[in-house]
Parts: sequence; structure tokens; C-alpha cells
Amino acid sequence: MRSLSEDSDSATHSAFIESLSSYSRLHRAQRWEGTFGEFLSTILPANPAAMARSSHQYIWDMLGWHGRAAQGELTDAQRAKELFKRELFGIDEPLSRVVDYFKGAAAGSDVGRRLLLLLGPPSGGKSTLAIMLKRGLEEYSRTDDGAMYAVKGSPMRENPLNLVPSGLRAEFRERYGVDIQGELSPWARDYVEREFDGDFVRVPVERVFLAESSRTGIGTYAPHDPTTADIADLVGSVDLAKVAQIGDEGDPRAWSWSGAVYAASRGVLEMIEILKVKREFLYLLLTMTQEKNVKVSRFPLIHLDETILAHTNLAEFHKFLQEKENEALLDRMVIIKVPYALSYKDESRIYQKLVASAPAFRNVHLDPHVLNLAAVFAILTRLVKTEREGLDMTKKLRLYAGEAVEGVPESEATRLHAEATDEGLTGVSPRFVINAISNAITRGNTHSLTSMELLLAIKDTIESDARMESKQKKAWVDHLVTARKEFYNRWVKEDVHRAMFASFEEEAQQLLEKYLDEVEASLDHRQVTDPITGETRPADERFLRSVEEKIKVSDSGKMSFRQEVVRKAMVAFKAGEKFKLASHARMREAIEQYLFEERRDVLRLVTSTARPDEEARQKISVVQQRLVSEYGYDEHSAKEALSYVTTLLAQE
Repeated sequence: MRSLSEDSDSATHSAFIESLSSYSRLHRAQRWEGTFGEFLSTILPANPAAMARSSHQYIWDMLGWHGRAAQGELTDAQRAKELFKRELFGIDEPLSRVVDYFKGAAAGSDVGRRLLLLLGPPSGGKSTLAIMLKRGLEEYSRTDDGAMYAVKGSPMRENPLNLVPSGLRAEFRERYGVDIQGELSPWARDYVEREFDGDFVRVPVERVFLAESSRTGIGTYAPHDPTTADIADLVGSVDLAKVAQIGDEGDPRAWSWSGAVYAASRGVLEMIEILKVKREFLYLLLTMTQEKNVKVSRFPLIHLDETILAHTNLAEFHKFLQEKENEALLDRMVIIKVPYALSYKDESRIYQKLVASAPAFRNVHLDPHVLNLAAVFAILTRLVKTEREGLDMTKKLRLYAGEAVEGVPESEATRLHAEATDEGLTGVSPRFVINAISNAITRGNTHSLTSMELLLAIKDTIESDARMESKQKKAWVDHLVTARKEFYNRWVKEDVHRAMFASFEEEAQQLLEKYLDEVEASLDHRQVTDPITGETRPADERFLRSVEEKIKVSDSGKMSFRQEVVRKAMVAFKAGEKFKLASHARMREAIEQYLFEERRDVLRLVTSTARPDEEARQKISVVQQRLVSEYGYDEHSAKEALSYVTTLLAQE
């Protein structure tokens, strides 16, 4: 007799097999093949503009297609970023510039005649951006909107519209409303004359699907040793075996059309570490982007329409800048800096993505602050110190994360970043942090990692790194101390506090409402009526200040702070919503700190492990269980959190 588990597994297998079968059937149904005459009569009339798209137009349409399901009223440029936002976090500005490049190029501006160069530190997202663009093209080419057709057998997948003779293109434009930009390659000209006696109407056409694995519309070039690199890797060369058969080196059939630029025709060519290649490679690529053609021996100019997406690191770029003869090349590039994330919340999302895909983390529990704490450390290493009085690195980090900072407007984050344009181009890489965590797990053979264990693991990685100078090591270890004191201490105390008092949220909301009542009375200069005795009294200024001082609201700044809180409360009221702690980040922090201070003695008593009696043990057990069930801890990390908070309280 089969078990329910076996039946479930069987159903899962059957469902997956059916999905594969459906995919295969759809793929077969999408295929199309016919003559150029049939293409003109059955395919072209439905959407002539789509059939005449350049590579930049095709990519721009692809980005829009991927962003079609985005929620809200978004511009085309905002929707075009949706593809990248699935995997890339914290680099919204560079993504906007990439999208603007494709938008401008698709519209026919001169930016389309520039090579797109992504510049940034290692592990910053450049390669991921290129990979997502390529995968997006592969998926789009299998849709009706992304259908692409080519001369069958062409090594460059030439647009069949290139078959239309130049003398008939004006008539074509009048009839279909689109221009034909391309020219037939030497291979296609020879093919049409030799196989069809020049009758281009009979030339076979097929639908093509872009795929990096088959080098169809997506090419990738990684440089070898510059001294041995051969430009034939890009543009091909004479195939001596075919010359022996054909007898003519100038015959297009004797040429090897396997170069990377032909593989990427009508799609995208990714150039990895482009500035490491020989200068002749660069001139060829830049001429191709500018003129849309390449010149190889024995043939006239070969028309090629493709987007070149290149990336390189900072060291290679600075070396390239030092050579004056490269100035002309730089003018023909659109250079976009891709720095590390500067918001610890975005950085944490990067770690979450890396952790989710790594087998080493599959059975390991991370306490709820491990990734955020690692992210805080990483961002501190990337920030540039500001000269502004009263604004230290911690406050700057919080501003970049969208958190409110006393006395500093939220818009200040934009100004601060504008003052430090190279911010995020140096510092810890996500890979460094993930490697440190992996090493801690592997060496300790542990299935649970706490925030304090994380800090020790990163400290060990820093101190054992032979590439780093002692001055930098000290600075980074200091950042670890800052991350612990200014962030983790507050986070873990709040967790323990909430776990200890089950009614925390209710108490906090009541306290928030009391604060609002007192503030309104203070601003309106009216009396407060006691709900129990009915007696009236002035606003409780001592209570208001005791709450506000928890987040360092100064006496001189209390009125503006109170007015801001009341204003946000009124906005929520007018929208028919309740003003809650989540509605105001700084008020939430103030209320939590106030409650924590009120219960400090209780916390110290219960978490003391020196001589706990049975009642204390039960309370400790309840707190640990609540940390596990409600706040993302496991038994090991909950016990460590309680022990750590006990130590903090003993020091205060």
C-alpha cells in the first residue's frame, strides 16, 4: 500500500514532467519558417516596427516587457528597472543611468553610438547586471512581443528586411512606415546569388531565439593574456580547411564566422574586463558601435547591429586614464559607476540572496540580526567621513538607510552623497562578508550562528588577511566595535524587552496615544482631563521630555519635533488610518526606549543567572521560548542574547 508521502512525491514528479512537456510543445509551436515572400505577407504586416528594431530598441522593449506587471503609476524608465531590481539592491542610481542609456539609444540619439562601460569594485553587481540583461533577452525572445526573425543559416542572424534592395527601400518606408537600416553581409550576398540566382523573395527565413549557450544573439568575450590574444576571437579568420575545398580565400564560405561579434549580432556582446584587451580590439569595438560595421581582410564593410556592454574594475580604469592616447576612446564610451550599496538594509538583502543560494547555509540558523549587523559593518567601511559638525559615520549610515536622525533633514542624505561621489567604490565587498560567515560555519561545524559569533568571524578574517595593511585592519576592527555598540546592543535589548513583556505592542500603542494627547494639549495651551478622577491639569512636560530625550531631541528642538509628530498623526487621521508606532520611526524608537528604561530593573532581575530561583528560571524559559517562536531566534541564539543583555545591564 502506497503512503501519502509517496503519492505526493509522485504527483510532484508528474507535475514537473507535464511542465517540461508544455514548455517543449510551446517551443515547437513558436517556431516559424518560410520564404522571405511569405514573411512579408504573413509576419511583417502585424507589426512592421517590431521587425525593423535595432538591438537597442529590442533591449528597451524587453526591459519594458519585464516591467509590465509592476504595481502603481510608474514611468517607462521606472518599469524598465524592474528586471534588475529582482536581484540587484542598493544601486538604484546606476540602474537609472543604465535604463536612460537604453531609452536614449532606442530613441535614435547619439548615445546609441557609444559603448556602455560599467565601472566599479569587485562583487559590486556589474556581472550580475550583465547576466540579468542576457537572461532577460533570452526570455523575451520566446514571447510574441519579442519574436525575432532572421535569414536562415546566416551566421549573423541577419534581419530578413536587409534583403530589400536599396532602390526599393523608399517605397518600403512609404508602405510600412519604417526604415531599413542594415545591409546584407558578404555571406548573405553570396548565398542569395549562388543559391537563388538573386531572387531574394525565395530566400528562407526563420524565427530565432536568443541564447547565450548556443551563441545566438548573445556573445561573451573574456580577455586572455594580452600578448597572445588574437583579434580573430572577435571577427573570425580564414578557415584553411574550407579554402582547400573551395579554392578561394576571398569566398565568404571560406571565412570562419565564429567570432564573438557575429555571435552577438542583433543582441548583446558582453566584454569582461574590457580594458585588459589590446588597443586594436578597443578600436574595432568602438568603431563598430559608432559606425555599425567592422572591416576584415578580403571583404567590404560588414554591417553589424549589436549592443556592447562592457565592464571593468577601478584599477584597470585608472591605469587606462593615465595613457593620454586613450582620451579619444573614452569620448566614445558611456561610463556608469556601479558602487557597492550604501544602505545597510539593501546590503542585508544582498546577503540574504547569497545565503539562500549557498548550500553551506542550507541547514544553518542565523539569528535575526546577523545579516543586518554584517551589513552595518560593511557600509561603515565604504563611507567617507564628513566634515559637518555633529554628523558622525553612524548618523550618516542611518540617513543612507532612510532612518530619521535628530536635527538632520531626510534630504540631507542626497547632499552628503553628492559631496562624496566616489563613496561606495571602496570598502568591504559582499563576498568578503559571506566568506567570513562561511568560514565560521565550516570551522565550527555549527548549525547556529549568533551576531556576536559573526563579529568574531569577521574580525578573524580581517586579522588573517595578508593583503591588508595594519592601519586598515585597525580601522575595520573599529567599525566592528561601532556596529556592535551603536546598532546590535539596541536591537538585542529591544528583542529581549519585547519577549519579556507579551503586551509590549499594546503598551507601546497606549503610550504613543498618551504622548499625542499631552503634545496636543501642550501645543494648544489647554488643560488635560484625567479620565478617572475628572480633574484637569496642565500638559505633563516631564513625561514628554522623558520620552523625547530617549532619542536625543534637544530642548530647543522639541517644538518642531512635536509639530512634526502631530502633523503626521493628522495625515493618518484624514486618511482614515490609525496613527501607529510604524507610522513614525523616531517615535517608535523613543517609545521602545522609554518602556525599556521603565522595566530595566525587572529585566536585570530576571536575566540574572547568578543564583536564579525556580520562579526566575521559569521566566527566563518563557522569554527564551518567545524569542524563538516570535522573534526569529533558535535555542542557542536566544540563550546567547539573554546572556549578552545581562552583561550589558550589569555594565550600566
